[in-house]
This record gives sequence, C-alpha cells and structure tokens, in this order.
Amino acid sequence: MKVENIESNRGNKIANQFVITDDKQNEYFQSYRSMIVKKDYEGDQVKIYLDQKYWNYSNTTGKYRNIFLGETIKDTKAKIKSGEYILTDLNK
Repeated sequence: MKVENIESNRGNKIANQFVITDDKQNEYFQSYRSMIVKKDYEGDQVKIYLDQKYWNYSNTTGKYRNIFLGETIKDTKAKIKSGEYILTDLNK
C-alpha cells in the first residue's frame, strides 16, 4: 500500500488530503480521516465509488475530490444521477 499527499493544481502537496494505492492498484481519495472516493480497476474498466455521507462534505473536500477525479462537481453529480458513479459507505 502506498500513501501520498494529493497535489494542488500548482504541484504543492496538501496536508490532510491523501491518495492511497492498494496492492491491486485501486486508488482512494481520503480527506482527513474519511474515505471519499474509491477507483476500483477491473481490467480495462474503472468503477467509481463515492462515500454517500462524505463525498460532498465541505468545500475543501470537494476541491480535492475534483482534482482526484479530474472533473467538476457538475460532472460528478451527473454521473451519480446516471448511475455511472455508485454511492456507498466507504467508511465502515
């Protein structure tokens, strides 16, 4: 498992915002102590899971979630609505 601070758009490491890569190369975005996003790589496909409680918890979480996903909040909401992104409990 590998843990790194997420980087801002300017390349600065951000405190309390982490990208975690597990042994299967799945990636997670963690803000403080809460898991926000999981990118589950299954062959050529990627499934995105968002924590149902914390995915849009604060402006700070949203800012770095957007960087992690490479999209805007509008894009994320559309993908949740379409079922492309799955809301679940990532903090069990």
